[in-house]
Amino acid sequence: MPRRGGPIQKKPIPHVKKVIAVASGKGGVGKSTVAVNLAFALAMQNSSSIGRRLRVGILDLDIFGPSVPTLMGLQHSDEPPLTSSGAILPIINHGLPTMSMGYLLPKSTENVLREDAAIVWRGLMVQKAVQQLLFDVDWREGGHGPGLDVLVIDMPPGTGDVPLTLGQLVILDGAVIVSTPQDVALADVRRGISMFRKISVGITGTILNQAYFVCPSCTTQHQLFGSPEAFRTIASTLGVPVLGELPLVKGVSIGGDSGIPYVLTTSSQQTETDAAGGAVWRSVMENAAKRVWESLGQGG
Repeated sequence: MPRRGGPIQKKPIPHVKKVIAVASGKGGVGKSTVAVNLAFALAMQNSSSIGRRLRVGILDLDIFGPSVPTLMGLQHSDEPPLTSSGAILPIINHGLPTMSMGYLLPKSTENVLREDAAIVWRGLMVQKAVQQLLFDVDWREGGHGPGLDVLVIDMPPGTGDVPLTLGQLVILDGAVIVSTPQDVALADVRRGISMFRKISVGITGTILNQAYFVCPSCTTQHQLFGSPEAFRTIASTLGVPVLGELPLVKGVSIGGDSGIPYVLTTSSQQTETDAAGGAVWRSVMENAAKRVWESLGQGG
């Protein structure tokens, strides 16, 4: 049945130049951790084309299970302030502006913790929340400064209402698909790529998380969750670039729980905790960020 007034016109997100979605077909593959670290790795890029470091933000669109507040160390923050016109101002930590449904939930009380509060909404309420997070947030510094060069969107897993709403409403400049080596995760990679292509969003590339474990004492790669060959074959078959293969690193988990993204830790801390694996992880993430920026036509 045709929609009255014709198809919905996609719009840019206010005060944002480029938008990259980080998605996965399945939950539990480390997508949010990758999204947060990718945002910081992008923010560390020195772009000769604009003569400064990039201004980057991260938007958590996982309405039912927001992870960004914890990964950013902001799970106990106050509700975000509003501008005089009623727009929502992002909450900043480590120099990066963020927004999440997790910030808009009631603060913890004596009996109920904010992070334990369940959101039980039907589709229309979810769509309304998504639209508010997309279009009612003022990403300018302090509500009046410069906007963002790149907004990284942490998508919920799967191919449901939120990705479809985003794809229909917003001009997306690309998508990064995150997976782990197991067959059950790889099957959903195909679905995720197919979904984005159906809504006319280009796939920037894929990232394989937990590709292998580097033994601290012998520097041997151990493929704990299977060979990466199946992942590489799928990417090649579907014509999607592989942006990187991240090793399984203990410090990434520790950083996520403590609200300090791994790319912000020092090389000495990474070596102390994770030996050679830490340096590899950081290098792969930095290279992935560089390739994402280049894919936006802004490299250099």
